[in-house]
Amino acid sequence: MSSLQVTLPDGSVKSVAPGTSALDIATGISPRLADAAIVAKVDGQLYDLTRPLEADCTLQILTTKDPEALEVYRHSAAHLCAAAVLELFPETKLGIGPPIENGFYYDFDRPTHFTPEDLERIEAKMNELQAKALTFERRLIGKQEGIEKYTAMNEPMKVELITEKADDPFTEYTLGPDFIDFCRGPHVPNTSKIKAYKLLSVAGAYWKGDEKNKQLQRIYATAWFTKKELDDYLHKLEEAKKRDHRKIGKELDLFSIQELAGPGLIFFHPKGGIIRKQLEDWMRDAYLKRGYSLVYTPHVMRRDLWKTSGHANFYSENMFSVMELDDAEYQLKPMNCPGHILIYKDGQHSYRDLPVRLGELGTVYRYERSGTMHGLLRVRGFTQDDAHIFCMPSQIEDEIVNCLDFAKDTLNTFGFTQYKAEISTWDNGASGKYDGEPEMWHLAEGALRKACDRLGIEATVIPDEAAFYGPKIDVKLVDAIGRLWQLSTVQFDFTLPKRFELEYTGEDGKKHQPYMVHRALFGSVERFFGILVEHYAGAFPTWLAPVQVAVLPITSGQNEYAQTVVDKLKDAGVRVHFDARPEKVNFKIREAQVQQIPYMLVIGGREAEAGKVSVRHRRKADLGVVPFEEFLAMVTAEIASKATE
Repeated sequence: MSSLQVTLPDGSVKSVAPGTSALDIATGISPRLADAAIVAKVDGQLYDLTRPLEADCTLQILTTKDPEALEVYRHSAAHLCAAAVLELFPETKLGIGPPIENGFYYDFDRPTHFTPEDLERIEAKMNELQAKALTFERRLIGKQEGIEKYTAMNEPMKVELITEKADDPFTEYTLGPDFIDFCRGPHVPNTSKIKAYKLLSVAGAYWKGDEKNKQLQRIYATAWFTKKELDDYLHKLEEAKKRDHRKIGKELDLFSIQELAGPGLIFFHPKGGIIRKQLEDWMRDAYLKRGYSLVYTPHVMRRDLWKTSGHANFYSENMFSVMELDDAEYQLKPMNCPGHILIYKDGQHSYRDLPVRLGELGTVYRYERSGTMHGLLRVRGFTQDDAHIFCMPSQIEDEIVNCLDFAKDTLNTFGFTQYKAEISTWDNGASGKYDGEPEMWHLAEGALRKACDRLGIEATVIPDEAAFYGPKIDVKLVDAIGRLWQLSTVQFDFTLPKRFELEYTGEDGKKHQPYMVHRALFGSVERFFGILVEHYAGAFPTWLAPVQVAVLPITSGQNEYAQTVVDKLKDAGVRVHFDARPEKVNFKIREAQVQQIPYMLVIGGREAEAGKVSVRHRRKADLGVVPFEEFLAMVTAEIASKATE
């Protein structure tokens, strides 16, 4: 072959000699482009910059502006970390080291636990290797030869991976003269490209995620293209630590997890109970306003129900064990949907009755593995604001619009002004892994898109990420420090109506199967509670705050007037704390501030004589002396409006 024809993104075609690399072409276009280049894309596939091009192709040079390049960069940083570990601790065996959101991890098998001091040494060694501009070199090796090679290297986990996953031949990557790893790649050309990283922590992780396997040590790290991005991320991590809902929950006495009761089971304390009540009351009221019927279903039901729904077969690993009772086997419910289906099925339905919207704040139980639970965010028992809509095909689009509008209202009410939406679709039946007829999928996916268009919501389409039983739309909120949280979900289901033989009588007098939509807006009350704690750092809006006003007399001489203030606040529905302790008022103010109480009413002799209060706000400090009735009108209006600061 005399030359290769390489098509660039601008449509131009370059003729290059065989053996030319993407980096050679980038250098020819612009030294600046070559310097910024991280990885190439050849015919749509990621490709090492230094790997020779093998045929006519389309070529794109990815730089620090491309998200895909960041994944390659982080994967290369993981190899750099592994190389540093082996230099310092040669007895260590290698697991896997993939890029993840915000960084990477690498799993190691080592007889001694890594310490914080070890992480510092590893990072220093990474810096040393990075400065040498060590080359990432791609090699091909036969599968059997590779198995023998990694066996001789005493890398049993690599041998296992090669045996199970490797092509023949497969690729491996060297890093300098001393490090080699079974890896599909690609990687950056050399370590000088890896400029900003930080090792963060060590955690236990089972090999291949299976708790029956050996537990390894997982080093978590973050990596970014620039030091500024790294510093910004580390600052965000520090801010996130301050906002950790577990820490704030303890400080404000909101909830606990009791060792005697078991992990992943939440105890809401009185103050947390007040906040939870506000969440649930708002949601139930919103259900009724939007045409939902409130239902309640049992926490435990016969196993036969879960066999019919398919959960006993497809979800059994996430369900608690079977309980044998007098008449049958029972299981705790992991989902609310089968209970709602039984309520729908209990009556006859005409097209005139549809849509039927059933809503419940129902507690479910799922067996989360040890080590995966995290405060309120991942638990074993939680309450879903679950609703299921049974409707005709002609009603789908309007119902989705209603669900998405409800989701936006939920976000706005609780102070979230930014969010992102994602539509997960099927593969048009190519794989055979999805249930339902093509026309049902096209109708449902079209309804999701049209609903977003009607509400002006920009939604990213995620191909081949639907559940096997239907497409869905996820709404992810952005919190006060820019983190994304998965929140609301609207999910079609073509399978359960068929499994339970659901019907309605159509206008033609014939029986038809309804469409079914699963819909959750909080996701779970516990998780949403945790997100709220972190979003507000415990300083809840006045309408949500467990204590809304603290009344603080300066001396016992003002207690009688202060009590009348407390009584009037309570009569108006305001949650109030009367601090009549014989302590200095500045001490009382500091304690109220620590407890994040929105308003403090300081009452001295002059305020008591004039029927006034001195108002302090937890953030705005001294707001001045006002007649009590004026403050009462102001605070009750703020609470009624559900204002967020």
